[in-house]
Amino acid sequence: MKIALAQLNYTVGDVAANTAKIEASIEQAKNEGADLVVFAEFAVSGTPAYGLLSKTTFLTLCEEAVESIASKCRGIAAIVGVPYLTEYGPVSAAALISDTGSISYIGKQYVTARREMGYLVGSKRGYDSFDIAGKRVMIVVGDDLSRTHDIDPEVDLVISVNARRYGKGLMSYRFEKMSKLAFAEGKNIIMVNQIGGSGEIVYDGTSGVLNSRGELLMLLKSFEEDFRIFDTEDERAQAVQVPFTTYNDRTRMVYKAACLGLRDYFHKNNYYKACVGLSGGIDSAVVACLAVGALGRENVRVLMMPSQFSPDESVEDAKKLAENLGVEYSVLPIVEAYDAIIDTLKPVIGGTEFDATEENVQSRIRTIMLMAVQNKTGYMLLNSSNKSENALGWCTLYGDTAGTFSVTGDLYKGEIYDLARYINSSFGDVIPETIIDKEPSSELRPDQKDSDLLPPYEVVDAILYRMIEEHQHREEIINAGFDSEVVEKIHSMIMRNERKRHQFPPVLRLSRCAFRHEWLMPLVNRYGD
Repeated sequence: MKIALAQLNYTVGDVAANTAKIEASIEQAKNEGADLVVFAEFAVSGTPAYGLLSKTTFLTLCEEAVESIASKCRGIAAIVGVPYLTEYGPVSAAALISDTGSISYIGKQYVTARREMGYLVGSKRGYDSFDIAGKRVMIVVGDDLSRTHDIDPEVDLVISVNARRYGKGLMSYRFEKMSKLAFAEGKNIIMVNQIGGSGEIVYDGTSGVLNSRGELLMLLKSFEEDFRIFDTEDERAQAVQVPFTTYNDRTRMVYKAACLGLRDYFHKNNYYKACVGLSGGIDSAVVACLAVGALGRENVRVLMMPSQFSPDESVEDAKKLAENLGVEYSVLPIVEAYDAIIDTLKPVIGGTEFDATEENVQSRIRTIMLMAVQNKTGYMLLNSSNKSENALGWCTLYGDTAGTFSVTGDLYKGEIYDLARYINSSFGDVIPETIIDKEPSSELRPDQKDSDLLPPYEVVDAILYRMIEEHQHREEIINAGFDSEVVEKIHSMIMRNERKRHQFPPVLRLSRCAFRHEWLMPLVNRYGD
């Protein structure tokens, strides 16, 4: 039996374009002699569709698309992910289209993703088995496979269609889990995923085939569309290694995920040009590099907006980076604008000490200028935050928290440095070493350093990771050897800054525990433990 794995990039709501992609792949599968072609969960609709799943007109459109796809399936069977309206509500389903064009639906039983809860209901049964090209095939939708046990001995092959989002470490975990299941059940497993950015989520693809010994026989590309034929009768198939197990591999995957998520967020929203405020610091440097990697240097523009507190070296570093990237740049000092605003505010703040008020004015002036470029020229503003600063509230509302999209907001400060080193090793030292070696500073007052108020970011990130990703209590972290005062301070900063995180732009989810998704605290909260 020859099975085509079609790993495609879909757009939420663009049913016509998604259907055209599916039908083109069906034709390709026919031409290559496949008996069955498999597409991902939600292939017809795109995902996450959120409130679109509440629209009967949308669900009807998806069902009509399946009928159109079925008309192309004479001589080949297909499995296509689609939302399907039942008497109990919409379910995530796999439409099995036979080689004569008849349609059967298999629904997902367990709705576990927050992005689906409230929009989908679970089906009564999460799998079904069919005879296809002389094989008994069990079809499972979504994460139901991980809850499936004691598979019917008559089943020759298990096919899982899913929409598995990318998250650091999740890809290795996914294959480890499926390998154990294949071995325990003694079944061959085919997993088909989709790729592409979809709002705050990016899907990595990385579809694959496992044999009954839990060995990986075929692995499709990560973060790229791919199409492969797997022959169940090919005895020459050799096991392959999972290629993303080291820390360096993980950083490479983060880079690819960030570029794909950014590119698709822009292009699927009909945005094509990006603007970045380049400070001479590590965060904006990495964001500028990602923008070039995703959109092309001709579509990226940067502004350097030094104040009286900005060292000349930072401006020169930013210029050097812009020249290395080949992007258009402008140097627009904000000293006069800052002085004018402070003078205007004298009746209100005159005679008081310099504090965060004056610091925040600088950040907000820069945002005004960047947004002016966006409004006038269509260069959409990219946010340059990171997860460490977002966690601590180390940012200015309506200042450096602004932007159309945050591509690095789910990466800790240390991971920003890892990305910078990866970019330099892969693309020829485009980020000046002086930027990488520079001590972190927001440069909003004379000789300011982040370390004036915080321990080194290696320590901060280690504590944040334990609190956020691993959900450890402060006592556990202190018992692991961290200073109690530092742990208490960081915990306090995290808990009191939910109000800031609530007003952030969309942040690309690259971790297992992203703010406002897996980590969601009450906006009003007096819990102190």
